[in-house]
Amino acid sequence: MNITDKRHPLAARVFRRIQRIVDDKGLQAFVIGGFVRDYYLRRPSNDIDVVVIGSGIEVAEALGRELHTKVSVFKTFGTAMLRCDGWEIEFVGARKESYSRDSRKPVVEEGTIDDDQRRRDFTINALAWSLNDATFGELVDPFDGMGDMERLIIRTPCDPDITFDDDPLRMLRAVRFASQLGFDIYPDTFDAIQRNAHRIEIVSKERIITEINKIVLSPRPSIGFELLEMTGLLKLVFPELDALKGVERRGSHAHKDNFRHTLQVLDNVARHSDDLWLRWAALLHDIAKPATKAYDPKIGWTFHGHEVLGSKMVPSIFRTMKLPLNDRMKFVQKMVFLHLRPIVLSEDLVTDSAVRRLLFEAGDDVEHLMTLCEADITSGIESKVKRYLKNFELVRRKMADIEEKDRVRNFQPPITGELIMSTYGIPPCREIGDIKSIIKDAILDGQIPNEYDAAYALMERLAEERGLKKIQ
Repeated sequence: MNITDKRHPLAARVFRRIQRIVDDKGLQAFVIGGFVRDYYLRRPSNDIDVVVIGSGIEVAEALGRELHTKVSVFKTFGTAMLRCDGWEIEFVGARKESYSRDSRKPVVEEGTIDDDQRRRDFTINALAWSLNDATFGELVDPFDGMGDMERLIIRTPCDPDITFDDDPLRMLRAVRFASQLGFDIYPDTFDAIQRNAHRIEIVSKERIITEINKIVLSPRPSIGFELLEMTGLLKLVFPELDALKGVERRGSHAHKDNFRHTLQVLDNVARHSDDLWLRWAALLHDIAKPATKAYDPKIGWTFHGHEVLGSKMVPSIFRTMKLPLNDRMKFVQKMVFLHLRPIVLSEDLVTDSAVRRLLFEAGDDVEHLMTLCEADITSGIESKVKRYLKNFELVRRKMADIEEKDRVRNFQPPITGELIMSTYGIPPCREIGDIKSIIKDAILDGQIPNEYDAAYALMERLAEERGLKKIQ
């Protein structure tokens, strides 16, 4: 597409402003990296990197004065950033880098555009457009990044062993881009990741989880996790998931490969939801199976209680991987703990009591839970899958009917501990908890309606049985 076409991003006025500034200052400037790549891949992008042969901060400040907008300067890194027309534009001086073996922080020197492109992680991220008037919009592609995009390949511009030894995070980025774009990793690049996988240990957990989350959010995240496993990175960055691999056989009994099953469940969820934390629940729903695996000669392999132990493992996994220890973690815990409940319901007679309890425990997350459970049906027997999904529809209809009738989702029992204490003049004690629990169970089991009068009457009967007297 010609840059005079209004649909070309360089047709935006801000780029001509940059062109005038750098030409007046006798500098060279280029748009480089992901913004250029994503244009050719027809992917939306709002982050623009401008590399200047000279001072990127000086150009950013001049543009900020013209636009009357704030410029954030990061002198330590030699970068400056401003926002314009919905874009975030970052300026940096062209540089070349060198690394020591025990750190991913480079020694940075001023460089040429060739130096700057050579230090980029992959050829598709080394593409640049000139912003000088004489060559405005010309593509600078010294490593055939355009050809690699046509071939759907992730490849390093230089020797991949040096690229990954210098900055081991690039190995995860290779997997992430392959997963996001559906590309293959070039054989030499792939082999270098295998050779250098151990180097990932010097990278911070925070940087690692950023890449893993992007893999989780990929259109088909299993691609990324399969590549992590094949390269040897998975056991280093996510050992609990790596432990799910393999099938054990005894006689005629064999269990499924829980690693492959987990990835299939993750892909199934990804087809229906872009929620990061529901996808994490899919990743972790069977995480405790290795710890709960047992063999029964009569029925084969069992994993009893894996949902309970798995939910207990979630906080430690989140803590180790530097994931948030807040409501998002609690949501994943809840999904892991409850993920078998709808499946059990779909196998048995769907009773009102069981559905009430499911609605009560899942609360507003019940639709997420149903999405996860439907994704968990990965049998290769089509008739079995259809039967389960049909039964899930029955569960959903039952939930809708009971919710409309009984309003038990997120309900709080009408009788509180404070009411019991004030009615009978007693301090906090075990009897109060017992009475509240019995009333809650009576509502969930359908013995009494979810109404104050019925709950109060049951409270009076229970108090009388325990010898409690009302305050006159």
